[in-house]
Amino acid sequence: FEKMISGMYLWEIVRHVLLHLTSLGVLFRGQQTQRLQTRDIFKTKFLSEIESDSLALRQVRAILEDLGLPLTSDDALMVLEVCQAVSQRAAQLCGAGVAAVVEKIRENRGLEELAVSVGVDGTLYKLHPHFSSLVAATVRELAPRCVVTFLQSEDGSGKGAALVTAVACRLAQLTRV
Repeated sequence: FEKMISGMYLWEIVRHVLLHLTSLGVLFRGQQTQRLQTRDIFKTKFLSEIESDSLALRQVRAILEDLGLPLTSDDALMVLEVCQAVSQRAAQLCGAGVAAVVEKIRENRGLEELAVSVGVDGTLYKLHPHFSSLVAATVRELAPRCVVTFLQSEDGSGKGAALVTAVACRLAQLTRV
């Protein structure tokens, strides 16, 4: 699941889609380049930069040319659309996971509505121009009886692990008493 939604892997997904479109002759004039076949040539920041509302296609083209990819204006538009589709899919998958959990909590508690806060961390959520809003929209659509507030945390994995451990220890002590 992480490989479908994590910024660490999204560019590899984009790269594989671009490879496939190139092999079909739809992209880059069908010219397979060694550069495009190289793993990890794309960085997550490129995905956010390409999807930034402030960039024109000319700038998208510049990013891809810096990567050594021979492209036309149509290629730049197609790469933008591939990036948008991959990141939208990732955000919707992430939102679906959150929606399933909060909806299950609501049902288990027998509540008509649930208001809950969800901690989030990660550069994709923080830096991508649309990811956070797409996640929130998906949660609203799939769990309409849950009001979810997303709270960004710094170094969430480390602090979260410490918090979970502290709570587990306290619960263990309480059950022994």
